[in-house]
Amino acid sequence: MFPSAQTSTFSSSSSGPYVVGSANTDAQREEIEYQLLKQRIHQSLIESLDLMSAKGQTQEQLQQQVQPFIDQHVANESARSSMPDAVQSRLKAELPDEMFGAGPLEALMNDPSIADILVNHPHEIFIERNGLLERSHVIFADEAHLLRIIRRIAANVGRRIDEVSPMVDARLEDGSRVNAVIPPLALDGPKLSIRRFGHGHLHLDKLVSNQTLSQPMANFLKCIVAGRNSIMIAGGTGSGKTTMLNALSAFVPYSERIVTIEDSAELRLQHPHVARLETRPANSEGAGEFSQRDLVKNALRMRPDRIIVGEIRGEESLDMLQAMNTGHEGSLTTIHANDTMDALARLEMMVAMTGLNLPTKVVRSYITSGIHFVIHVARLKGGVRKLTRISELEKSFDGELKLNDVFKFQSTGTNEAGQVIGKFESTGHRPACMDRLAEHAIDFDDAWFKPSPREDR
Repeated sequence: MFPSAQTSTFSSSSSGPYVVGSANTDAQREEIEYQLLKQRIHQSLIESLDLMSAKGQTQEQLQQQVQPFIDQHVANESARSSMPDAVQSRLKAELPDEMFGAGPLEALMNDPSIADILVNHPHEIFIERNGLLERSHVIFADEAHLLRIIRRIAANVGRRIDEVSPMVDARLEDGSRVNAVIPPLALDGPKLSIRRFGHGHLHLDKLVSNQTLSQPMANFLKCIVAGRNSIMIAGGTGSGKTTMLNALSAFVPYSERIVTIEDSAELRLQHPHVARLETRPANSEGAGEFSQRDLVKNALRMRPDRIIVGEIRGEESLDMLQAMNTGHEGSLTTIHANDTMDALARLEMMVAMTGLNLPTKVVRSYITSGIHFVIHVARLKGGVRKLTRISELEKSFDGELKLNDVFKFQSTGTNEAGQVIGKFESTGHRPACMDRLAEHAIDFDDAWFKPSPREDR
């Protein structure tokens, strides 16, 4: 049964056919019927076309050749079922995505305001926009439809996903990161997560203008990056760690060579001399794996001035610290952690995972010699992202880890939109590295470190 042409359920708008919610159960049922119809036409198209003979052609060329067949199949279906014109138009627009793209997700992939696409169920898809999660208008026909799209995405990046290998983590051509899990690991149906990254660089000045950090904090970060201080950026998922790392890379002198190491290449460094390395999982026979630790070791043979590890998660942390302690100062990395001190505790635990049984005092000495600053970024209530802390790691001679805050964000409440508000403060601590920066003719202003006046709250 088709709704009337006036209903918005089968709108041809790219913004989507309907909004999911308790008030839209009829619309949701109609949308499921539409998606099932689209799957039937798609299957009919696949059976009638010889796609093997089209090897070597671009997607655009294939779409041009297939479009007349799509139009004919839609016309045939319309003749049998009196399909409204709006439905026909939408089918003709969306069937190419079913054949060559991400199916119903294609419209979300083309929306630059969306940062994450999270598929929990064929009829339950969430997106993140402006730091907040919202339920999407998009659905799949059923689990088989979702699984087919997941397998196509995996195949397009040279990966397989099936009952033997039920999980895939990879990078798409546009730089997006995709993670998919299917049964038997996913107990109640396939799961798909896509982390998207903007195509443009987000400069530090832009982060100042959107109040992610203050101008004195930005000025200070520029100086310590240029002055070859190693920095670890801590934060939770989606807090802006990668964005901050990309922004800081602009202040590495252009005369220096950077080697980057990532699980899935997400970095878009603002620097002209970058050698990018990406890990590779084992193949179906369990061979051919190259881990982050393998790549960090290899990077040392590539004559880097600085090494950037997109995110440290395990044994590669020791190799990263060794690099920082052997002439590769000014290196950068990120780590999942709730605050700056927690980041150091996690790093210490990761070094212990190497199994070398190094004494705690030795590990902490390595950490304090290799890392100069730990900064923490967070996504706060209301979706706002803030650089909440810049802390200097004090050199340890007694086996203790001590952080001295240089700047911090002090929350003062929430605004009418439910977003956290507050102010950035200087603690009054003058970092020990500033005298060394002066010796290297890096200009800075001591006024940055004057303690912010206290206010009664």
